Amino acid sequence: MLVEEIMSKPTVKLSPSDLIEEALALLNEHTIRHIPIVDESDQVVGILSDRDVRDATPSILEPDQNYQILKHDVSSIMTSPVITVHPLDFIEDIASIFYDHEIACVPVTKNNQLVGIVTEKDLLYRLIQLTGIHEQSSQIEIKVPNKVGVLPHVTRIVSERNTNISSVYVYPYQDSYTEKIIVLRIQTMNPMPLIDELKQHGYEVIWPNIPGLSK
Repeated sequence: MLVEEIMSKPTVKLSPSDLIEEALALLNEHTIRHIPIVDESDQVVGILSDRDVRDATPSILEPDQNYQILKHDVSSIMTSPVITVHPLDFIEDIASIFYDHEIACVPVTKNNQLVGIVTEKDLLYRLIQLTGIHEQSSQIEIKVPNKVGVLPHVTRIVSERNTNISSVYVYPYQDSYTEKIIVLRIQTMNPMPLIDELKQHGYEVIWPNIPGLSK
């Protein structure tokens, strides 16, 4: 899945010379957490978060606060430089950027101009969709040897039972280089016959681990 499929557009934006009070109003009006800051050519020069604004905004609970800070430019509190991504980047790469840099959003640029924004919420929602968990289904986790042909064999067993697969993904088993976990989400609320058959073919089903089925 590509970034252009999940990004928000058009996006709210500000220039470096706009005031902090304007940023506060936009965050509240649009119920958003981040605002890209762009120059006159629409190139991203910074990013402003609700936390940046909140930290700079005087508390109504404390007397003698300096409310003049709201008249300062957003450039005084924005984060710069900014990591950006391209609309044709893969969302898996974006997830890695979020994790490695501990950030919660990335502006999306094309030809160096802002075209959208992706937040961690956008990314998480799409990753949930990719797992198929939003559909009525059952999940099966199978420990398999890490070798060619295993995944087609497992999916063929599922297909021969006329069961549709909502999603499939593979991840390493602990720190092993010789074993993998195949996670299947199948469109049935009774996975027990399929689990039994997988075990009869010699596969170790680690979830759900139902006592009494064939080993």
